[in-house]
Amino acid sequence: MALKLHARKPDIENLYKVLRRQEPDRPTLFELFLNFPLYERLAGRGLPKTGDMDLEFCKLVIEAYAAAGYDYAWTSGSKFSFPTNRHKQEDKKTISLNDGAVIADWASFEAYAWPDPDNFDYSLLDKIKAFLPEGMKLMIIGPSGVLENAIALTGYENLCTLIYDDPALAKEIFDNVGKRILHHYETALSYDSVGLVMVNDDWGFNTQTFFSPKHMREYVFPWHKKIVAASHAKKIPAILHSCGHFTNVIDDIIDDIGFDGRHSYEDTIIPVEEAYEQWHDRIGIIGGMDVNFLVCSDEQAIASRVRSMLDRVRGRGGYALGSGNSIPEYIPQDHYFAMIKTALEY
Repeated sequence: MALKLHARKPDIENLYKVLRRQEPDRPTLFELFLNFPLYERLAGRGLPKTGDMDLEFCKLVIEAYAAAGYDYAWTSGSKFSFPTNRHKQEDKKTISLNDGAVIADWASFEAYAWPDPDNFDYSLLDKIKAFLPEGMKLMIIGPSGVLENAIALTGYENLCTLIYDDPALAKEIFDNVGKRILHHYETALSYDSVGLVMVNDDWGFNTQTFFSPKHMREYVFPWHKKIVAASHAKKIPAILHSCGHFTNVIDDIIDDIGFDGRHSYEDTIIPVEEAYEQWHDRIGIIGGMDVNFLVCSDEQAIASRVRSMLDRVRGRGGYALGSGNSIPEYIPQDHYFAMIKTALEY
């Protein structure tokens, strides 16, 4: 039996109000991902061992998100991705940004089997409609983003040098990644079960973006601008999830690319409270309860910070509560519940 945390019914309009920088009718929750044990606990059941596993997993996520009080649920929509040699060794605890590269020069670029989104099955987005609660929509995510996939294909250090040694090849790599990810979103946006676009693309380290703002604007941002335009053409908002330092490109994110919300905040970069004060009148501020804080703090401290944040945004709007990134398994479940229950009872 699913956990009964609240008497809410999903209403995607609450999240839309946040992204329009308005105050929603009630505190609104947002999470990019939870984790599998939490999906099962919230849904009150396990994943079946037979049947259409993609559909069954999406149903499980929907049930879990509805039980926890979210107004949407996430899905990738298809298995579209860019194959690399990364993550081959399962015993690795961390992965180098140079690991698994498959493109180093023009010959390997031309030999690479570029995937075509049209060759992937998106019918899940139609099949799942019968299982969406009234008021809930799907948030479509990407197979990571333009920059992350370009790095995965070439290796980070190799791409850094390629931008200077062979900028034409660098541009071809970015463009071939970008146009395919754009088509992935365009395909997903043709289904009326989709009501939100999440562009998930990590852009930086703790102190700076992976590339200079100049090169980000030249190679990365034009494709994000096209994705956001495609979403807006369907009257659907788009959120950026991007880890790392971002303050030197925040004007690009808001004014040039046109994202409706930004997600992923770390206290070591800028606490979400400060981010809200600086930018909430220009872009929706999403999440921000730092993952390390959620791991290390007790439930009372978590509840106190959540109440303080909700007090801060009361009457002002433009904020949805959640973690700074996602809910991996190493966040104690009781800590996660302390966060969302405080909002549900606020």
